[in-house]
Amino acid sequence: MLQKRTMHLLLFHFLSLLTLTAPISGCKREGASTADRPSGAIYTVSQHGPDRDSVNAVVSGARRNAITVAVAKASPAVVGINVTATEERQYQMFDPFAGDPFFQHFFGNSSPFGGGRVQTQKYQIKALGSGFIISDDGYILTNDHVAGNATKIIVTTTDGSQYDARLIGTDHNSDVSLLKIGGKNLPYLKLGNSEDLAVGEWAIAMGNPFGLFSINDKPTVTVGVISNTGVNLGLEEGRNYRNMIQTDAAISSGNSGGPLLNANGEVVGMNSVIRTSAQNDIGNALSTGYGFAIPINHIKEVIDRLRSGETLNHNIGDLGWAFQDVDDNAKEYFKLTTDAGVVITQLRRNGTAANAGFEPGDLIVGLNDEKIKSTAGLQSALADHEVGDKVTFHILRDRRNENISIKLPGK
Repeated sequence: MLQKRTMHLLLFHFLSLLTLTAPISGCKREGASTADRPSGAIYTVSQHGPDRDSVNAVVSGARRNAITVAVAKASPAVVGINVTATEERQYQMFDPFAGDPFFQHFFGNSSPFGGGRVQTQKYQIKALGSGFIISDDGYILTNDHVAGNATKIIVTTTDGSQYDARLIGTDHNSDVSLLKIGGKNLPYLKLGNSEDLAVGEWAIAMGNPFGLFSINDKPTVTVGVISNTGVNLGLEEGRNYRNMIQTDAAISSGNSGGPLLNANGEVVGMNSVIRTSAQNDIGNALSTGYGFAIPINHIKEVIDRLRSGETLNHNIGDLGWAFQDVDDNAKEYFKLTTDAGVVITQLRRNGTAANAGFEPGDLIVGLNDEKIKSTAGLQSALADHEVGDKVTFHILRDRRNENISIKLPGK
């Protein structure tokens, strides 16, 4: 019995040593090898980390484990971001004489005091968020909703240093901004592969919730699992959240723009959206619920284009149609046999859709390789494209399958 217990203790210590010595990839100060950096890229792609299944298997079992090692390596590359931005707000001036027949007799509907007119006023607002360094010369990733409209950006690193950051480029549609600070030999994070995620594997969220970074210049760490992948949240305030990574690692206001890491310390996504019913007294979302991160593979494509000076144009114009979800009335009127899809109800004469061959009653069931189940899904799928892209709609017409292609116009 004593011998068996001794063997168990030896096995436990062996596993602990393996965990402590595991070469977790993450934050690095030395220059990246050319094999790890794609041609012309500013970031480093992790290619030589340990087997992820092995790392996840030994997360528990010792006080210092794969998670704590990954956090220690990644923390120096996570930053707090404070921004000053300009916001426009419209309001209607009060008219004390509205509807007064005496004043209407002399001035008509125009008030001599300017009442009733819509005024636009600009306000300066301050906000905060998170970000992470992706190159040793100071390129930083964050959300467009954090820094995309900023007039001044201050980046704080974990050694307490503060930098004025430049906005290299931003894409409102994908909610991605690329910043640049001055510096050399900065700590940075390696970018992983968001296509290679397993639901249930460990996930680490890091960032600046509620501005806590400013207290001691350290990011807050929460740990959970990958709860789901490929989640389409659709359009929110003109931003298109598609193929999102869902996690139960606690994420709160201020975490936006921070990294979502796997147990190897590789970035697999950027924390961007919270889904929760809980709010504090000033309307900020609390951490009860789920967080959603933009997949890093999509972010790589965006920042490569932003760095080269490209503008991503998702301002797709009106195709000249009206459509709706399939309800009982639409099924009966258009003699449809399914609830899935989007039915075209009206077409503008000589509009893009009419000229392409669409007809009222056509049921859109797909766009390129994506199934379309609702109007929200169709709008999100279209917004994922850019002006000038050629797309193919898959429709049902009189129970026949047909394809119609359109070159997307601009506004």
